[in-house]
Amino acid sequence: MSTQTFTLPDVGEGLTEAEIVTWKVAPGDAVAVNDVICEIETAKSLVELPSPHAGTVGELLVPEGKTVDVGTPIITFVTGAPEPAAPTAPSAPAPAEGSGSVLVGYGSGAEATSRRRRPAPRPVRSSVGVIAKPPIRKLARDLGVDLTQVSPTGADGEVTRDDVMKHAEQASVFRNIQTPEWGDVREETVPAPQPAPVGLARGISPSPARAGADESRTESIPVKGVRKATSSAMVQSAYSAPHVTVWKEVDASRTMELVKRLKASPDFADIKVSPLLIMARAVIWAVRRTPMVNAAWIDTPDGAEIAVRHYVNLGIAAATPRGLLVPNIKDAQDLGMRDLARALNRLTATAREGKTTPADQQGGTITITNIGVFGMDAGTPIINPGEAGIVAMGTISQKPWVVDGEVRPRWVTTVAGSFDHRVVDGDGMSRFIADVAAVLEEPALLVD
Repeated sequence: MSTQTFTLPDVGEGLTEAEIVTWKVAPGDAVAVNDVICEIETAKSLVELPSPHAGTVGELLVPEGKTVDVGTPIITFVTGAPEPAAPTAPSAPAPAEGSGSVLVGYGSGAEATSRRRRPAPRPVRSSVGVIAKPPIRKLARDLGVDLTQVSPTGADGEVTRDDVMKHAEQASVFRNIQTPEWGDVREETVPAPQPAPVGLARGISPSPARAGADESRTESIPVKGVRKATSSAMVQSAYSAPHVTVWKEVDASRTMELVKRLKASPDFADIKVSPLLIMARAVIWAVRRTPMVNAAWIDTPDGAEIAVRHYVNLGIAAATPRGLLVPNIKDAQDLGMRDLARALNRLTATAREGKTTPADQQGGTITITNIGVFGMDAGTPIINPGEAGIVAMGTISQKPWVVDGEVRPRWVTTVAGSFDHRVVDGDGMSRFIADVAAVLEEPALLVD
């Protein structure tokens, strides 16, 4: 037998580090090539890492929750057939994969074969006996859901995404999970901050007792993964592209009527339809009339240039349990209403399961952020790096509106757009937002 050490591989994203989120194996577990051994989180995605060897798990070298560099040893395996117990004892059969089998792409594949064997039963752990795929388990962990308390509705008793979401009382991935309840204690006393000792101005540390009191009042959250990537991107965008925002209040009553009709249509019987679908079509339509909002500023050795795209990779900002993600629908301009609705459904479902990949988030050309689901009327969104425009859709609610000289209740929303003033002028973005608003007011404009 031999011991093999497996190091954190480059998963092909051009990243240099990752966090070990969850180990799927324990020391002593039998594994086959391609069995999932752990989940790792990079700056943009959650990735299942397959075993490169067939054999027995030796030691887990990195604890869950720790971020390590690519090339760091993370696990050991014991591979190869064991030695006979005595000369007269029959030899143990060799593993189906052969001694020291490895996964293609992780190392020498000289002894690897295409055959696999199932691992032996693993030690009992939390939620044992619950049938749920790794992404569903990750979702449950993020939402604080105990899988043993969830009623499964899937085939063969499998817990589905909807089961977890229903248990967590969350209607959408874009909404807050739950409003915290008021505590039983109406009022409590906490230590009042004391004047800082004179020595602190000279960098002298406070006494251990004082430090303990401060620690009870403050919680430190490591900045890593998606939060680290998001903060870096937002700072880069905010301090490199001069942002300007314009907005317009819109009577979206006919959009709401169209959404109602689509929901009742047999053609959309298996598709979730929301005002976001009409908003997406409106943005695509308006981009065609003002293509510069879909362009990008590019610095070059000789100065700079503007790349004007004649396609739309439509980004949808999603507030997921893992943080803010902006996956995009590739070539959205080629999709009809039903196909676009399906694409939006897939995008949100993938984000909800924590399976959004780096490829899903790359190459975006313009973004929509639906802040209306948080009850916000309007906002001034920050442009996604590599783009020149972003559109924010506010909440749609009934308000008094003047129609033909009479005040009537109408469904009203606010559409806002931030733009890179190096690429787009104020009149261009104003025309673009006016076009988006026009479609929300009269969706029939989408019929060419």
